[in-house]
Amino acid sequence: MTDDRTTGFQRARSAEQREIRKQTILDAATQLLEEMPVGEISLRELSRRVGLSKTNVVRYFETREAVFFELLNRSLAQWTEDLAGELSAAGPAVTPETLTDTVARSLASRPLLCGLLSALGPELERNISAEAAREFKLVHVRLLGELADLLQRHIASLTWAEARELVSLMVVYTAGLWPFTRPSEAVAEALEDPALADTKVDFAVRLGRTLHVATAGLLSAR
Repeated sequence: MTDDRTTGFQRARSAEQREIRKQTILDAATQLLEEMPVGEISLRELSRRVGLSKTNVVRYFETREAVFFELLNRSLAQWTEDLAGELSAAGPAVTPETLTDTVARSLASRPLLCGLLSALGPELERNISAEAAREFKLVHVRLLGELADLLQRHIASLTWAEARELVSLMVVYTAGLWPFTRPSEAVAEALEDPALADTKVDFAVRLGRTLHVATAGLLSAR
Protein backbone atom coordinates (compact mmCIF):
# COMPACT_ATOMS: atom_id res chain seq x y z
CA MET A 1 0.00 0.00 0.00
CA THR A 2 1.27 3.47 -0.84
CA ASP A 3 1.44 6.16 1.79
CA ASP A 4 2.69 9.70 2.11
CA ARG A 5 6.18 8.59 2.97
CA THR A 6 6.69 6.37 -0.07
CA THR A 7 5.27 8.84 -2.60
CA GLY A 8 6.74 12.04 -1.18
CA PHE A 9 3.18 13.36 -1.00
CA GLN A 10 3.42 15.08 2.38
CA ARG A 11 0.30 15.85 4.35
CA ALA A 12 -0.84 19.43 3.80
CA ARG A 13 -0.33 21.76 6.75
CA SER A 14 -1.89 24.95 5.37
CA ALA A 15 -4.96 25.92 3.37
CA GLU A 16 -2.74 26.60 0.36
CA GLN A 17 -1.11 23.18 0.60
CA ARG A 18 -4.51 21.49 0.95
CA GLU A 19 -5.69 23.23 -2.19
CA ILE A 20 -2.63 21.99 -4.07
CA ARG A 21 -3.30 18.43 -2.88
CA LYS A 22 -6.95 18.68 -3.87
CA GLN A 23 -6.03 19.99 -7.31
CA THR A 24 -3.66 17.05 -7.80
CA ILE A 25 -6.51 14.65 -7.08
CA LEU A 26 -8.88 16.57 -9.38
CA ASP A 27 -6.28 16.49 -12.15
CA ALA A 28 -6.02 12.71 -11.77
CA ALA A 29 -9.81 12.40 -11.93
CA THR A 30 -9.82 14.50 -15.10
CA GLN A 31 -7.28 12.18 -16.72
CA LEU A 32 -9.29 9.12 -15.77
CA LEU A 33 -12.47 10.62 -17.25
CA GLU A 34 -10.66 10.87 -20.58
CA GLU A 35 -10.13 7.10 -20.45
CA MET A 36 -13.34 5.72 -18.96
CA PRO A 37 -16.86 6.75 -17.86
CA VAL A 38 -17.59 7.97 -14.35
CA GLY A 39 -19.25 4.69 -13.39
CA GLU A 40 -16.04 2.75 -13.89
CA ILE A 41 -13.86 5.00 -11.74
CA SER A 42 -13.56 3.80 -8.16
CA LEU A 43 -11.92 5.59 -5.26
CA ARG A 44 -9.30 2.83 -5.32
CA GLU A 45 -8.50 3.51 -8.98
CA LEU A 46 -8.33 7.23 -8.35
CA SER A 47 -6.02 6.66 -5.37
CA ARG A 48 -3.77 4.46 -7.49
CA ARG A 49 -3.55 7.12 -10.20
CA VAL A 50 -2.60 9.80 -7.67
CA GLY A 51 -0.13 7.46 -5.97
CA LEU A 52 -1.79 7.48 -2.57
CA SER A 53 -3.70 5.13 -0.34
CA LYS A 54 -7.48 5.54 -0.17
CA THR A 55 -7.05 6.77 3.39
CA ASN A 56 -4.89 9.65 2.22
CA VAL A 57 -7.29 10.64 -0.57
CA VAL A 58 -10.21 10.61 1.87
CA ARG A 59 -8.42 13.30 3.87
CA TYR A 60 -9.27 15.67 1.02
CA PHE A 61 -12.45 14.12 -0.45
CA GLU A 62 -14.75 11.95 1.64
CA THR A 63 -16.02 9.90 -1.32
CA ARG A 64 -15.41 9.48 -5.04
CA GLU A 65 -18.67 11.36 -5.63
CA ALA A 66 -17.25 14.30 -3.70
CA VAL A 67 -14.32 14.39 -6.13
CA PHE A 68 -16.61 14.57 -9.14
CA PHE A 69 -18.95 17.08 -7.48
CA GLU A 70 -15.99 19.39 -6.91
CA LEU A 71 -14.74 18.84 -10.45
CA LEU A 72 -18.19 19.54 -11.87
CA ASN A 73 -18.65 22.79 -9.97
CA ARG A 74 -15.16 24.04 -10.79
CA SER A 75 -15.70 23.19 -14.46
CA LEU A 76 -19.06 24.97 -14.44
CA ALA A 77 -17.56 28.09 -12.86
CA GLN A 78 -14.73 28.17 -15.39
CA TRP A 79 -17.11 27.68 -18.30
CA THR A 80 -19.36 30.54 -17.16
CA GLU A 81 -16.32 32.80 -16.98
CA ASP A 82 -15.16 31.77 -20.45
CA LEU A 83 -18.67 32.02 -21.91
CA ALA A 84 -18.92 35.63 -20.75
CA GLY A 85 -15.97 36.47 -22.97
CA GLU A 86 -17.37 34.50 -25.91
CA LEU A 87 -20.73 36.26 -25.71
CA SER A 88 -19.08 39.66 -25.41
CA ALA A 89 -17.08 38.90 -28.54
CA ALA A 90 -20.35 38.22 -30.38
CA GLY A 91 -21.25 41.91 -30.04
CA PRO A 92 -23.69 43.97 -27.99
CA ALA A 93 -26.81 43.08 -30.00
CA VAL A 94 -26.94 39.32 -29.50
CA THR A 95 -30.11 37.71 -30.81
CA PRO A 96 -31.63 34.77 -28.88
CA GLU A 97 -30.61 32.43 -31.70
CA THR A 98 -27.02 33.69 -31.69
CA LEU A 99 -26.86 33.33 -27.92
CA THR A 100 -28.22 29.80 -27.81
CA ASP A 101 -25.94 28.75 -30.66
CA THR A 102 -22.93 30.25 -28.88
CA VAL A 103 -23.87 28.56 -25.61
CA ALA A 104 -24.31 25.18 -27.30
CA ARG A 105 -21.04 25.31 -29.23
CA SER A 106 -19.14 26.51 -26.19
CA LEU A 107 -20.55 23.73 -24.03
CA ALA A 108 -19.86 21.14 -26.73
CA SER A 109 -16.17 22.07 -26.59
CA ARG A 110 -16.10 21.00 -22.93
CA PRO A 111 -16.62 17.23 -22.90
CA LEU A 112 -15.60 16.96 -19.25
CA LEU A 113 -18.42 19.24 -18.13
CA CYS A 114 -20.94 17.60 -20.46
CA GLY A 115 -20.00 14.14 -19.24
CA LEU A 116 -20.30 15.11 -15.58
CA LEU A 117 -23.67 16.80 -16.13
CA SER A 118 -24.96 13.68 -17.89
CA ALA A 119 -23.75 11.50 -14.99
CA LEU A 120 -25.21 13.72 -12.27
CA GLY A 121 -28.68 12.20 -11.88
CA PRO A 122 -28.14 8.53 -12.74
CA GLU A 123 -24.68 8.12 -11.22
CA LEU A 124 -23.24 10.81 -8.95
CA GLU A 125 -26.32 11.57 -6.85
CA ARG A 126 -26.72 7.93 -5.83
CA ASN A 127 -25.27 6.47 -2.64
CA ILE A 128 -24.46 9.82 -1.03
CA SER A 129 -25.52 11.33 2.26
CA ALA A 130 -28.06 14.12 2.55
CA GLU A 131 -25.37 16.43 3.89
CA ALA A 132 -23.04 15.69 0.94
CA ALA A 133 -25.89 16.35 -1.49
CA ARG A 134 -26.80 19.58 0.28
CA GLU A 135 -23.21 20.84 0.28
CA PHE A 136 -22.81 20.14 -3.44
CA LYS A 137 -26.18 21.55 -4.47
CA LEU A 138 -25.82 24.81 -2.55
CA VAL A 139 -22.71 25.61 -4.57
CA HIS A 140 -24.15 24.19 -7.79
CA VAL A 141 -27.36 26.23 -7.56
CA ARG A 142 -25.36 29.41 -6.94
CA LEU A 143 -23.23 28.74 -10.02
CA LEU A 144 -26.30 28.06 -12.16
CA GLY A 145 -27.71 31.36 -10.92
CA GLU A 146 -24.56 33.14 -12.08
CA LEU A 147 -24.98 31.52 -15.49
CA ALA A 148 -28.58 32.74 -15.58
CA ASP A 149 -27.36 36.26 -14.74
CA LEU A 150 -25.02 36.08 -17.72
CA LEU A 151 -27.71 34.93 -20.14
CA GLN A 152 -30.17 37.56 -18.99
CA ARG A 153 -27.63 40.31 -19.54
CA HIS A 154 -27.46 39.29 -23.20
CA ILE A 155 -31.19 38.65 -23.72
CA ALA A 156 -32.86 41.57 -21.98
CA SER A 157 -36.31 40.30 -22.97
CA LEU A 158 -35.88 37.35 -20.60
CA THR A 159 -36.75 37.84 -16.95
CA TRP A 160 -34.28 36.42 -14.45
CA ALA A 161 -36.72 33.62 -13.61
CA GLU A 162 -36.98 32.72 -17.30
CA ALA A 163 -33.20 32.80 -17.69
CA ARG A 164 -32.89 30.51 -14.67
CA GLU A 165 -35.43 28.13 -16.16
CA LEU A 166 -33.53 28.16 -19.45
CA VAL A 167 -30.36 27.18 -17.56
CA SER A 168 -32.20 24.32 -15.87
CA LEU A 169 -33.46 23.12 -19.24
CA MET A 170 -29.93 23.33 -20.64
CA VAL A 171 -28.72 20.98 -17.90
CA VAL A 172 -31.53 18.52 -18.62
CA TYR A 173 -30.99 18.67 -22.39
CA THR A 174 -27.25 18.18 -21.98
CA ALA A 175 -27.78 15.20 -19.71
CA GLY A 176 -30.11 13.65 -22.26
CA LEU A 177 -28.21 14.43 -25.45
CA TRP A 178 -24.58 13.92 -24.46
CA PRO A 179 -24.65 10.11 -24.01
CA PHE A 180 -25.94 9.73 -27.57
CA THR A 181 -22.80 11.45 -28.88
CA ARG A 182 -20.72 8.67 -27.28
CA PRO A 183 -22.24 5.49 -28.76
CA SER A 184 -20.75 2.05 -28.24
CA GLU A 185 -18.60 0.59 -31.01
CA ALA A 186 -21.49 -1.58 -32.17
CA VAL A 187 -23.92 1.32 -32.34
CA ALA A 188 -21.35 3.56 -34.04
CA GLU A 189 -20.86 0.87 -36.69
CA ALA A 190 -24.61 0.51 -37.16
CA LEU A 191 -24.97 4.27 -37.64
CA GLU A 192 -22.74 4.05 -40.70
CA ASP A 193 -25.77 2.68 -42.53
CA PRO A 194 -27.03 5.54 -44.77
CA ALA A 195 -30.57 4.75 -43.68
CA LEU A 196 -29.58 5.76 -40.13
CA ALA A 197 -27.64 8.91 -41.03
CA ASP A 198 -30.35 11.19 -39.64
CA THR A 199 -30.17 9.50 -36.24
CA LYS A 200 -26.60 10.64 -35.57
CA VAL A 201 -26.49 13.34 -32.91
CA ASP A 202 -24.51 16.51 -33.53
CA PHE A 203 -24.51 17.77 -29.96
CA ALA A 204 -23.81 21.44 -30.66
CA VAL A 205 -26.40 21.68 -33.45
CA ARG A 206 -29.10 19.74 -31.59
CA LEU A 207 -28.56 21.54 -28.30
CA GLY A 208 -28.47 24.95 -29.98
CA ARG A 209 -31.74 24.26 -31.76
CA THR A 210 -33.37 22.90 -28.60
CA LEU A 211 -32.29 25.89 -26.52
CA HIS A 212 -33.54 28.28 -29.21
CA VAL A 213 -36.97 26.60 -29.20
CA ALA A 214 -37.00 26.65 -25.39
CA THR A 215 -36.16 30.37 -25.33
CA ALA A 216 -38.91 31.15 -27.80
CA GLY A 217 -41.31 29.07 -25.74
CA LEU A 218 -40.41 30.89 -22.52
CA LEU A 219 -40.94 34.28 -24.18
CA SER A 220 -44.30 33.31 -25.71
CA ALA A 221 -45.66 31.50 -22.63
CA ARG A 222 -46.11 34.67 -20.57
